[in-house]
Amino acid sequence: MKTLTCHCGAVEIQVNLKKEIDKLMRCNCSMCKRKGTMVTTINKEDLKIVKGEDKIKIYQFNTKVAKHHFCSECGVQTHNLRRSDPNTYGINVGCIDEIKPNELFKLKTFINDGQNHIKDRK
Repeated sequence: MKTLTCHCGAVEIQVNLKKEIDKLMRCNCSMCKRKGTMVTTINKEDLKIVKGEDKIKIYQFNTKVAKHHFCSECGVQTHNLRRSDPNTYGINVGCIDEIKPNELFKLKTFINDGQNHIKDRK
């Protein structure tokens, strides 16, 4: 289990990573490209909010399928419910307390093409 927290500490989440993080994803959709968040994917049952559920707000746009969860106090996005697979969360690996910032940049990162998402096609 790893601990994921927002910047101010109002939100604390336990995540069960079934394997070591070996690659990160960055999405190029209009929202994610502005945030620059690096995420890894976990199953919904592997995320448990321990503290601050009342502080978590949700932002949705476009198809209103994805749910971007963020702390209402400091604004940091901790996780998002993915529209490509609503049984999974993308977790902001920068919020994992046990990961040092310089470790993030050593991991392989790939781009998720959110600009051309299949659910946007008619």
